[in-house]
Amino acid sequence: MATILMPLPATDFDPSETAIPWCMLSRRHRIVFATPDGKKATADPRTLTGKGFGLLAPVLMARKDAIEAYRAMEQDPAFSQPLSYAQIRAEEIDAVFLPGGHAQGMKPYLESGEVQRLVVAMDAKRKPIAAVCHGVLVAARAIRADGQSVLHGKRTTALTESLENTAWNLTRLWLGNYYRTYPLSVQDEVTQALASPKDFKRGPLLSISRDREDNYAAGFVVEDGHYLSARWPGDVYTLAACLNALLDN
Repeated sequence: MATILMPLPATDFDPSETAIPWCMLSRRHRIVFATPDGKKATADPRTLTGKGFGLLAPVLMARKDAIEAYRAMEQDPAFSQPLSYAQIRAEEIDAVFLPGGHAQGMKPYLESGEVQRLVVAMDAKRKPIAAVCHGVLVAARAIRADGQSVLHGKRTTALTESLENTAWNLTRLWLGNYYRTYPLSVQDEVTQALASPKDFKRGPLLSISRDREDNYAAGFVVEDGHYLSARWPGDVYTLAACLNALLDN
């Protein structure tokens, strides 16, 4: 049984990208959470309830399976009693899972030097790192001693510009920059950290199909050694399965 760390912000993380992997990974491994101050985190409420999405709620809010997984995760003592970022120790962790989310409450996690230093340490020891959506920004911002990102020389995916712009353009008239965490898109920032723009893999174009636990066909995951990445909530069953497989080897 491996120990997997899931760092989270205090609020606004994506419930699908956290709870579904938690559900799949916790059957076989121990999951430890960490937040900025060691207090219980809460997911993006709009994604959970659909409030503010209007007619787009069935498309943009979390699916039933993700909401059910999130409610179960809330009952996990490890989720209720997380570590603080300052308490994270790479030597006590076998793998790290970096969830995403796009609302503004994500920034303390996405910009945390403590979490980025953990990723550097995990990468140096070639311990598994899995990241999805905005979580890939954490890895892109994790800078090694040579001044390069840990993603420099690796292949990766992340939230694609087309997915990010679609959600932003559909809702910006009334939600503003809810779907635009930073002025620069996730894809653009991640690509700047790579050795070559060709190392960013967008996956199937215009695909909005989502994977399921009994069907990984729609999931898209890029695996490069001990590093795994995925684009959005539609890939998380596949990403969790790949991390389970990597830990089994």
